[in-house]
Amino acid sequence: MAIPSIDDFDVAGKRVLLRVDINSPIDPASGKITDENRIDHSLATIRDLAERGARLVIIAHQGDTLDYHNLVGLNQHAERLAAKLGQPVGFIDDVAGPAARERIAALDDGDILLLDNLRYLTEEVSTFERDVKLTPEEMAGTYLVRNLAPLFDLYVNDAYAAAHRASPSMTAFQRLMPSGAGRLLFAELGAVGRLIADPPRPAVFVLGGLKVSDGFAVMGRVLGEGLADRVLTTGVVGEIMLMAAGVDPGAPTTTFIADRDLTRYVATSRELLAKFGDRIALPTDVAALVEGKRREMAVSALPSEWMLLDIGSETIAAYETEIAAAGSVFVNGPPGAYEKAGADVGTRRLWEAVAATPALTIIGGGDTVASAHRFVDTSRIDHVSTGGGALIRHVAGNRLPLLEAFGE
Repeated sequence: MAIPSIDDFDVAGKRVLLRVDINSPIDPASGKITDENRIDHSLATIRDLAERGARLVIIAHQGDTLDYHNLVGLNQHAERLAAKLGQPVGFIDDVAGPAARERIAALDDGDILLLDNLRYLTEEVSTFERDVKLTPEEMAGTYLVRNLAPLFDLYVNDAYAAAHRASPSMTAFQRLMPSGAGRLLFAELGAVGRLIADPPRPAVFVLGGLKVSDGFAVMGRVLGEGLADRVLTTGVVGEIMLMAAGVDPGAPTTTFIADRDLTRYVATSRELLAKFGDRIALPTDVAALVEGKRREMAVSALPSEWMLLDIGSETIAAYETEIAAAGSVFVNGPPGAYEKAGADVGTRRLWEAVAATPALTIIGGGDTVASAHRFVDTSRIDHVSTGGGALIRHVAGNRLPLLEAFGE
């Protein structure tokens, strides 16, 4: 890749603007961070730049208009960063106004300052990106960029999880100053690049979860371009594929899928099965919870009067065998409702299989990572991506505005 690394710059005494993605799940009741995965992955670049004497200013977002309960300030993020880094991390509840600019100007070598939530600025929310559609050149005139850019010597981006966002903080600063990528961004690009360029064979993709748009976006490309030798379908993705194969899952499951406007993917599934059916594995048995207890049933015994919440033991065993024999494994989406006792069996056992296989293993997506942390030691997985939407779009072959801003 032609993107410069932070190793290519002498940062001592320089003001460095670092864009990270530490957007974290927030407990609605307490307002506190519930998972620190992205914060943990941001540490290497922050520590490196501070230890080399940069006057470091961090910008990041938290929440959005679409998940308003997560749209909170970054003061607790600064506290978590300071505890993990073992050094002070300053915070100011301003993004690019006079108070923030004054604090930036007063930084000494090695200081770290986190500015407040970027999405307190209208030009940084996803609805603005969708409706206004500024070019990168026009973004240079936004409030954020015109106020911050003159203060800095270098811009560093380490926010792979936001790489699919065409926002000023992600794509405008590269046009105005020397710019490079951080440790995490290179790690993400390297891992995903290997997966989509030359995956060790056989390449097995496990696609499930509730966010089926992600699974179907990936499935068509990886099968069509030969990146996947096998696709193992689970979760709601698997249920929709079964419907496309002529299986009636029963009223509760059919209603659940219809209420979320997911029935439209049945036609997509039929097309995929017609083209690639011999490379797509469908569940052969499923599980429901009946009065709180797990009940398994063969797909041939459907429809079911109960909501389907997991894959069954026969399917789990078959998928475990394929994962064990794989050369590479990519997972997006848990196999079942893993938060519920009795519906967590498929997720736990497949995660154990992924952790145990000698294959190259890559996982990504919010629920995917959360469920993996619950059931296995994720250090046994080769790459735990911070990306959700960005990862899926990358694997599916879609453009990533961040990489375009770097000239890739």
